Parts: sequence; C-alpha cells; structure tokens
Amino acid sequence: MATLRDVRRRIQSVKSTQKLTRAMKMVASSKLRRAEKLLLQARPYAAKITEVVESLAFRTDAKDNPLLNEGSSGKVQMLVVTGDRGLCGGFNSNVLRFAVSSMRNITDKQIDLFVVGKKARDYFLRRPEHNIADEYVNFWRGFSPRDATIVSQKIISSFTESSYDAIYLVYNEFKSALSQKVVIEQLLPIKPRVETVSIDSTEDFAAESASEENGALDTDYLYEPSLAELVDSLLKQHIEFQVHRAFLESYASEQGARMTAMDAATDNAQEMINTLTLQYHRARQASITRELIEIVSGADALSGS
Repeated sequence: MATLRDVRRRIQSVKSTQKLTRAMKMVASSKLRRAEKLLLQARPYAAKITEVVESLAFRTDAKDNPLLNEGSSGKVQMLVVTGDRGLCGGFNSNVLRFAVSSMRNITDKQIDLFVVGKKARDYFLRRPEHNIADEYVNFWRGFSPRDATIVSQKIISSFTESSYDAIYLVYNEFKSALSQKVVIEQLLPIKPRVETVSIDSTEDFAAESASEENGALDTDYLYEPSLAELVDSLLKQHIEFQVHRAFLESYASEQGARMTAMDAATDNAQEMINTLTLQYHRARQASITRELIEIVSGADALSGS
C-alpha cells in the first residue's frame, strides 16, 4: 500500500504535468488563431487560381506543357503531410492510416512516397515495403511560404524527370479546432476544366452551337506574353500555392488537435488530482485513527496496571 509520502509525491507530479499541459494548450490556441487567419485568407485565392489554371489548360494544347500530360512510367507519387511532433491526439495517425489505405487501393502502379514531417518519415522508415523517394522534415517550428516553394519545386522536378502518371497530396483538412478531415487530392497533372455558357434563347443556342467544336468555345482572349508562357508560369504558381495551402491546412489542424488533446489531458490530470487527494485524506485519517487507538490502548494498559 502506498504511504502518505508516496501519495503526496504523486499528487505533486500530476500537478506539474497539469501545468505543462495547460501551457501547451494555451500555446496551441495562440498558434491556431494565427494559422486559422492565414488559412481563411489563402482559401479564396487557392480556389480562384485553380479555376483560372484549369480554364487556361482547357484553351491550350496539352502537349505544350509537361505538367498537363500524364506520364507513362506506371508510377505515381504520394505526398504525405504530417507534423514533426506528437501530443496532438490522432492527428498524425489518422493521416498515416489513410495514406496506407489509399496506397492499397492503387494496385496497378508503383507508389513512391514524398514524406513531409518527421512522423511520416519515421513511420514509413519502419516499414521498408514502402519506398520513400524524398523527404522534407524539421521545418514546422519556423514554417514559412519558402518551405512550400522548396517542396513544389521538388514535386515539379520529380514529375517531369521521373514521368510519374500522377502526384497525389494527402493531408489533414482543417474544419474546426475539434474536427479535421483527411483528404487526398490529385496535384498533377492538371485536369482542364470544360467551360460552359448559359443559353437564354433558341437563337443564342443555335449561334453558340455553330461556333462550338468538341465542347470548346471560339471565344478567346489576347495573351501577353504568349498563352504557353502564361500557362507555364501560372501552373508553377498554382502548384506552389496549393502546396502552401495544404501546409496551412495541416498546420492549423495540428494546432487544433493539440489544443483539444491538451485540454482533455488537463481535465484528466485534475480528475486524477482529486482522486489522489481523496486517497491521501483517507490514508491520513486512517493513520490518525490508528495512532489514537494506540494511545488509548496504551493509556488503558497503564491505568489497569
């Protein structure tokens, strides 16, 4: 049975842990507010540049740009984004399980991994059946847009040089501090968006049908510089910003998951402190009662003699 000193020592240990978890919750909450603000600013631009790039890809010949063409190597690359640290609930394990499940569904192609974050790298290093083609770790503490630039350049280089059929992006999409959703998106090649127009009358429909060929409209724009140069520049910007947005989504999700986990840990520590305090008082009361019984028994023995 634990002595009073042991119980006191354990209570102090749990209180120290509670201070740490409360501080980590406050730090994660502060980082989450900043990350959420940046993410909400990035999402509209990411959606619009995707729309513009897909529209331009529809207007240009796919042969003009390698980022619009699917490779013929029979290989795909999967970019898996996790954090560098733990203590954030199921944030890392959820995305890793989802990535493994997604790879099992791709049975007809070889899969190369591009792991982002120490947790993903360490996880797949322990499983040699998965091939890690590239990695990018130890950057989340000082995360900046430069990191997305470096990763996007690696992605573009590997897609064009290795002739990957496709490159997929797996990450945690931020919903709220309590909810994150693991998603998979095809980053390359860019899929052209078929444009449509609204038809208000039969005459308009006939006119548009006469000018339309294979779903494409004759309506076009003047480009400066050329359409091919514009598409090439925007494609690279698009990939870089989509990677940056995914990093922001993952970073905000990690801070939200850590804040929630540390909040739960703080509450659990308080419950443990209450339980140990009750145990301490009961043991102390039993000790006092035992001492009183010994004193009374001694006094009775002396008076009887």
